Amino acid sequence: MSHSVSAGPGALRALLLRLHFYAGLFIGPFLFVAALTGLLYVATPQLEAFLYRGALTTDSSGPARSLTDQAEAARAYLDTPLAVSAVRPAPGPGQTTRILFSDPALGASQNRTVFVDPVTLAIRGDLTTYGTSGVLPLRIFLDDLHRNLHLGDWGRYYSELAASWLWLVTLGGVALWATAPKRTQALRAMPPAQRRRWIHGTLGVSLAVVLIFVSATGLTWSQAAGGRIDMLRQAMGWTTPSVSLAAGAAGGEHALHHAQDPALREDRLDQLDAAAAAAKAGGIDSPRFEIRLPRPGQAWMVREYDRRWPSQVDTVALDPATLAVTDRAMFASFGPVAKMIRWGIDMHMGILFGLPNQMLMAAVASGLLVMIVLGYRMWWARRPVAAPMPLIPAILALPALGRLAALAFALALGWALPVLGISLALFLLIDILRWARTPRAIIPQGEL
Repeated sequence: MSHSVSAGPGALRALLLRLHFYAGLFIGPFLFVAALTGLLYVATPQLEAFLYRGALTTDSSGPARSLTDQAEAARAYLDTPLAVSAVRPAPGPGQTTRILFSDPALGASQNRTVFVDPVTLAIRGDLTTYGTSGVLPLRIFLDDLHRNLHLGDWGRYYSELAASWLWLVTLGGVALWATAPKRTQALRAMPPAQRRRWIHGTLGVSLAVVLIFVSATGLTWSQAAGGRIDMLRQAMGWTTPSVSLAAGAAGGEHALHHAQDPALREDRLDQLDAAAAAAKAGGIDSPRFEIRLPRPGQAWMVREYDRRWPSQVDTVALDPATLAVTDRAMFASFGPVAKMIRWGIDMHMGILFGLPNQMLMAAVASGLLVMIVLGYRMWWARRPVAAPMPLIPAILALPALGRLAALAFALALGWALPVLGISLALFLLIDILRWARTPRAIIPQGEL
């Protein structure tokens, strides 16, 4: 039998089936690792609350000491002199204050954080924290595992490969499910292979919307595609507003961040309480807020960090001399796209609205893991007959306009999602070699 696929309505389905199979077979391991590490990550808030409860909580009761006293107590505790970069006051009774220190021995966006009892000034913990979310060591470890397998920037391409293909595999699976013969038997009466196909397809269709969402939001953090997304956001004016910390000048924190040593901060611990009061008067109304001490010649920055509630991410800048508000970035004034990006990122991380979001993302990750295992089981049960089916005959079976559209679509995807484009080119190269070497191989036409 020759390498042929009948032209007509079935040609596109044949192409989708083969591309879905290729992607599932070769990208499946990357998706599996991303789903598994993501599943572990969304469970970390409760795990961290238990593991680090000694640092996060206190049994003392009574009036809190000043933020200045708390910061001085943390600084006195250190065995090496470090600059206080930020303070996160205790958000409620029974919780500790975090004093963040810039430590050159730590990685980017990491801080050495001392946890202080706001009532007794006792030191309750000394841990590394990361980023605006202030996650603790367990979540830092799992975040790096999910993002780059602890392999640095090169490792990030694994997660970008998974995110780049996830939406395409999902849409292709939905199209295959929609055009497949409808089920005529009860699930229990189906042969095992057919039952696996049905579960695999039904799970994919049920989770499709969230899987596409996870793919899209994951790509915003990627290296190659993330740069393309940033270009689009800049061109369309979809950037997230931020405050300017330059005294009397525009430019924003991002430009200033690279202008000088980020560890360099002015010693203004005696003004912490006044800065907190000025920020609250200026619109900071969440108990979860962070005061970032100014760099020389710049303003204070006070920002909310309660990602459980979409509106609790306001930021104000304060004049270093008068503590008057010099700039604001209030969530209520964000544009629709900036708001959706904020919500999307927080939902992807499993922190929007707390436990319900965690449960949703855990269910989606678990469902994806099951689909991947079932997919490999389906292939394994039919090997070697179910070898990867060549794409080239299915492409050639498309009408000329269809082939031109497929080429244009592939080129556009390759530019927008470079990792997907490179991997697709490798698929096609392998496929051409296989097709050329086995011109009379039998091509399976049935469903996997």
